[in-house]
Amino acid sequence: MLFSTKKDLIGIDVGSSSVKLVRLRESRGNYQLVNLGILPLAAETIVDNTIMDSSAIVEAISNLIVGMKVQGKRVATSVSGHSVIIRKIMLSIMTEEELDASIQWEAEQYIPFDLSEVNIDFQILGPDAKDPSQMNVMLVAAKKDYVDDFVGLFSEAGLEPVVMDIDCFAVENTFDVNYGFVEDEVVALVNMGASAISVNILKADVSLFTRDIQAGGNIIRDELQKRLGLSSEEAERAKLGERNVGDVDPETIDDVMVDAVGNLVQEVKRSLDFFSATSADDKITKIYLTGGVSKSRQVCEVLEKSLGLKTEVINPFRNVTVNEKEFDLEYLAAIGPMLSVATGLAMRKVGDK
Repeated sequence: MLFSTKKDLIGIDVGSSSVKLVRLRESRGNYQLVNLGILPLAAETIVDNTIMDSSAIVEAISNLIVGMKVQGKRVATSVSGHSVIIRKIMLSIMTEEELDASIQWEAEQYIPFDLSEVNIDFQILGPDAKDPSQMNVMLVAAKKDYVDDFVGLFSEAGLEPVVMDIDCFAVENTFDVNYGFVEDEVVALVNMGASAISVNILKADVSLFTRDIQAGGNIIRDELQKRLGLSSEEAERAKLGERNVGDVDPETIDDVMVDAVGNLVQEVKRSLDFFSATSADDKITKIYLTGGVSKSRQVCEVLEKSLGLKTEVINPFRNVTVNEKEFDLEYLAAIGPMLSVATGLAMRKVGDK
C-alpha cells in the first residue's frame, strides 16, 4: 500500500544522485539510530525518474547492506515524480470499508491515467470543516510499471520491499517525530533533491497541498560548471557549500550560487503562491527545508528573503537517540538533510495506515 506505515524496517531512499539507507530501532515511540549510509550514483543512472542503469542501483543497495552490516531483509522505500499523482479530494462521508469498495470508481474522475495501469491508495483525512456531510480524502496513484521497476531493484538485491511510500509523506513522517505539529499552524515542508523538489503544505498533521517540481540541485551544479569552468565534481562540492574550489575566487562562487539558487527558489515560490491564492484562510507561517540542496546556506537565505518566511533546515535525528561512540555527530549534522526521506521510511510500520 502506498500509505502503509510491526517490525522495524530498513528505510532506503533511491534518489537520482545517491542511495540512502537508515535503520532505526523503535521502542514505545522512541527511536534509536542503528545504521545509516550513503552511496553516490553516476549522473545518468536515473534520468527524469526513469531507471537507466538498474544494475548500478542494485549494486549500491547491496553494498550498503553488506558494508553497514545491516540485519534484516524487509524494506520501506518510496517513489515520486510524474508517474505519481496526489490529489486531495472531497467525498460524501463514508466508512473506510465503503470507500475501499468504491475507490476505483471515485478515482476515475481525478487520475489522468488508465486505472488498469496504476496502483491506487487513499487516506481519509477527516470531515470537511465547512461541510460536515463531506470528508477530505488524500488519493494517490502510481504507475504500476514505475513501482514494479523499483520493487525489482530490491528483489534483485535479495531484499523484500513491504512498504511503498511517497517521498513527501516520508519527509512528513520525519518532521512529525522530530518537531511535531502545532494545532492550526500551517507549515511548508520543502524537499530539494538533485533532480526534483517536493512541496508538502500541512495544517497540523493534515496535508493541504502537495506538488512535485521537476527541477533540483543539478541546475545549480550545471550553472557553476558553465559559468566558472568547474568540473562536475568541483561544481558539486561548491553547490554543497565548499568555498575553496579550483582556482575560483570564493566570492565569485557565492555570486553564481545566489543567481542559480534564485532560479530554483522561484520554482518553489510559484507553488507556495498558488497555494496562498487558492487557500485564503490558511497562511504559511514557516518553511522547513530538507534534501541535499538544503546544505547550501544560500538556499535558506534566498528563500527567506524571497518569501518573507522563516526557513529552517530539518534535522532528521533531532529526537532520535544517537550513540556518540558509534556515530560521528559532526558527520550526522553534515549529511542529515540528505537522509530525511530514508529516516521517515525507517519509521514506517507494516500494517499502519
